[in-house]
Amino acid sequence: SPDGYIVTNNHVVEGAEELEVVMSNKRTYKAKVIGTDPSTDIAVIQIPAKDLPALAFGSSDAIKVGEWVVAVGNPFNLESTVTAGIVSAKGRGIGILNQRAQGRQNNSDTPLESFIQTDAVVNPGNSGGALVNLKGELVGINTAIASPTGSYAGYAFAVPSSLVKKVSSDIIK
Repeated sequence: SPDGYIVTNNHVVEGAEELEVVMSNKRTYKAKVIGTDPSTDIAVIQIPAKDLPALAFGSSDAIKVGEWVVAVGNPFNLESTVTAGIVSAKGRGIGILNQRAQGRQNNSDTPLESFIQTDAVVNPGNSGGALVNLKGELVGINTAIASPTGSYAGYAFAVPSSLVKKVSSDIIK
């Protein structure tokens, strides 16, 4: 948001003692975790800045299978990488949040998976990055890949913006 709130994945910030956000202009900020929701793998952090550029939320409910999207992230420490693909499926559950939940003690939350599946190239480092429609609207947060090797093998998954908007709004409130 223009006032420094940033949505990312819980698994990106989980266990971090310090967070640093590097902007595309190379300016760096110390960030603080505002809150997390492990059941959806969403987290909100904030940097002390104002008048920042921000993506508008698009409707993940309106997105169609076959529609083009772009995935933004920093895979393998390659800054601001953008890849394109199509939406392959909606409402996909892959069991990844259940696996992550098993590693946490006192986990009373039931993981909620309803991912947007895309064939846009997503690798380690894309987590928490934007999945954007061709109107430039946020339709998801890149979260996971299905891969036998740990690198892109054709399937990437994003938390839909309808869920991101609700959870991040609740966290900020």
